[in-house]
Amino acid sequence: MAPLPTGIRFLVSFSRDQWYRAFTFILTFLLYASFHLSRKPISIVKGELHRYCASANEGELRFNSQSQKASDTPPPQLPGNETDCGWAPFDQDNYQQLLGALDYSFLCAYAIGMYLSGIIGERLPIRYYLTFGMLASGAFTALFGLGYFYNIHSFGFYVVTQIINGLVQTTGWPSVVTCLGNWFGKGRRGLIMGVWNSHTSVGNILGSLIAGYWVSTCWGLSFIVPGAIVASMGIVCFLFLIEHPKDVACSSSLVAHSKSYENGMHRFRLQKQALPSEKKPLDPEMQCLLLPDGKRPAHQNHAVLPADGGSGMAAISFTGALKIPGVIEFSLCLLFAKLVSYTFLFWLPLYITNVDHLDAKKAGELSTLFDVGGIFGGILAGVISDRLKKRASTCGLMLLLAAPTLYVFSTVSKMGLEATIAMLLLSGALVSGPYALITTAVSADLGTHKSLKGNSHALSTVTAIIDGTGSVGAALGPLLAGLISPSGWNNVFYMLMFADACALLFLIRLIHKELSCSGLATGDQVPFKEH
Repeated sequence: MAPLPTGIRFLVSFSRDQWYRAFTFILTFLLYASFHLSRKPISIVKGELHRYCASANEGELRFNSQSQKASDTPPPQLPGNETDCGWAPFDQDNYQQLLGALDYSFLCAYAIGMYLSGIIGERLPIRYYLTFGMLASGAFTALFGLGYFYNIHSFGFYVVTQIINGLVQTTGWPSVVTCLGNWFGKGRRGLIMGVWNSHTSVGNILGSLIAGYWVSTCWGLSFIVPGAIVASMGIVCFLFLIEHPKDVACSSSLVAHSKSYENGMHRFRLQKQALPSEKKPLDPEMQCLLLPDGKRPAHQNHAVLPADGGSGMAAISFTGALKIPGVIEFSLCLLFAKLVSYTFLFWLPLYITNVDHLDAKKAGELSTLFDVGGIFGGILAGVISDRLKKRASTCGLMLLLAAPTLYVFSTVSKMGLEATIAMLLLSGALVSGPYALITTAVSADLGTHKSLKGNSHALSTVTAIIDGTGSVGAALGPLLAGLISPSGWNNVFYMLMFADACALLFLIRLIHKELSCSGLATGDQVPFKEH
């Protein structure tokens, strides 16, 4: 019999569970990348909605206006129904406030809707819920772009479109995190979710490139094309998403490699059976929940729901999720971390346009370097936190380095394009690292916390609380940037540095707890492993 080709041997070396798990990983990655792809166009198009008028044309405009008043004839319309300074009503002197209001409308609706989305998501099939959200998001993203083709200059139209789009996009994050949490256990969760969370940066990069391709010629397509992509991925979600491993008879966690012995056609895995009287050692996560005298904290019981195998449990309440240790601290930390991240997301292209004097397309392409740095930052944060077993300390270290880096960025970026590129990569890594870690691995850890005693219905609610609180900061950041930027971009960076300091402050207690528990986790304690 001829030997199997190398490629086939490689394919059959993976188990059925591993193939399904890889498929779910890739699918959820693409689904949420499309969400971020549809959020990016507004930041790219800002430079086109308001363009700086050439000084040479200002006198000509005043002359034309005077002659038109004398003849009582309407001014001539420019091609594409635009004014010399952009697209009405964003062609006025208060354009920064108007553009900031667009960001705030979307993000405020997203923050409010996120608290409800997690609760609803726990009670509905994830596949249907996520499909509806993606189809609706695609429709309203495209609707914003239709304003270009139908010559719509009503500020209210764009605000309402942003609000509704923000609400329907809340279906995405709790759904994909819950689905991924169902398929992957805690083993190497930081690394796995660090890689997976790069969908945020990948979506931002693709969104920047797609929106930038049409921004200078037909900015309506900068929204319609991403909207069509999101809606198409919604159909893919409906056809292929598998919510839970049990739906296809797969295991629900990663299986660690262990010694095995073969006997004929059967393979037996050697497992150590614990005696009933043998006291199992607690893992470091549970040890840190214990008080100095060895007793469990009293408030823990409020978050515990009866365990009956997982299928018949009731979904956790909002207040019950808040009582899980660490949820409040990480939520408040994410509020300020996401404030910084989303300020860059929505205002970075316009900042580059103003400082480096580039057009909207080139500024959009250059801003993708921030997201490239974010990919490496998210993966690095996951690897470090997995190795050290300290999520809060990892976030704290990156936040501590981010604040001075932002100050250097505000100074160096004015010295030339090369300096801007270097600082974009470094700032992207340090700003996105804590944000990525908290919204993925930390949320999944807390949503499957030991205090829940196996209740799998809490993950979506916990994820929604953490990301919803973070989205409050995401709404405030771009709004504050729009209000502060007229006084100078340096003041915007001071605001971002202050936000980073506040994020670090809320993690101090958890960092202290992790450091004090490090001896318990590394002494004679047997390392905890997922099986």
